[in-house]
Amino acid sequence: MATKKKKKGIDGVIVAQNRKARHDYFIEDTYEAGIMLVGSEVKSLRRGSSSIGEAYAVEKEGELFLVNAYIPEYAAAAQYNGHEPKRERKLLLHRRQIDRLMASIQRDGYTVVPLSIFFNPRGIAKVELGLGKGKNKGDKRQSSKDRDWKRDKARLLSHNQRET
Repeated sequence: MATKKKKKGIDGVIVAQNRKARHDYFIEDTYEAGIMLVGSEVKSLRRGSSSIGEAYAVEKEGELFLVNAYIPEYAAAAQYNGHEPKRERKLLLHRRQIDRLMASIQRDGYTVVPLSIFFNPRGIAKVELGLGKGKNKGDKRQSSKDRDWKRDKARLLSHNQRET
């Protein structure tokens, strides 16, 4: 039986992806952040059965925390030192980045959403965060029209180049 090919992220293997984030938000800036995990969470992430579809980052006491990210319990570690699947996890960023994100959240009405969780080449779990502003229904329709037009334009251009 063939093994499943892993997707490559920024520098490593993507474990979880939030595909709806770019549909629901205008992502203006991205950050790579570390995440504080316990051992059973790392093992569970390596199995690839986590979800960040409804997750977001929130500020508490000058720190950023990832809320509502689902990392299931690792069965072999559950009886000894398992973890809670939807617990808050601290995000590790530089102070300047945290201050910039918190200022944007409070002032401009932005949201910090996780775009993906991946393992870098050194094997450390990282989160790609996006600073996004919410889209309304009309914005989503316009984005869809723009995407369709770019696809059609590329198809027409490639067809015209084949004929000449």
